[in-house]
Amino acid sequence: QVQLVESGGGLVQAGGSLRLSCAVSGRTVSSYTMGWFRQAPGKEREFVVAISWSGGRTYYADSVKGRFTTSRDNAKNTVYLQMNSLKPEDTAVYYCVGRDTRYSADIYYTHPDDYAYWGQGTQVTVSS
Repeated sequence: QVQLVESGGGLVQAGGSLRLSCAVSGRTVSSYTMGWFRQAPGKEREFVVAISWSGGRTYYADSVKGRFTTSRDNAKNTVYLQMNSLKPEDTAVYYCVGRDTRYSADIYYTHPDDYAYWGQGTQVTVSS
């Protein structure tokens, strides 16, 4: 059973930064494409970023490109999301996700149904 646990969310002023972590337990996810989604109140879940199993390829939503950076440490079974220059519209619950792509370099998985594994989410609130 794969479990994903996010941490690092909180309240920050516009222009500030936060770093989210996603710790995975239950099995190694070194062969998985991992990613992040977010969901704001009253809105559908939105793709944020995907990262390949090696960390060598990433794909960002246009809304966060240049401000957010994802990385992973397969030895620690952990994925990170560094969020800089935060805006009030970044306010949402952020979810870590995983898909076993068996070491494929494909990362263009942008629909929620593309991912079998989800964390419980962590709240990020950006005040203006």
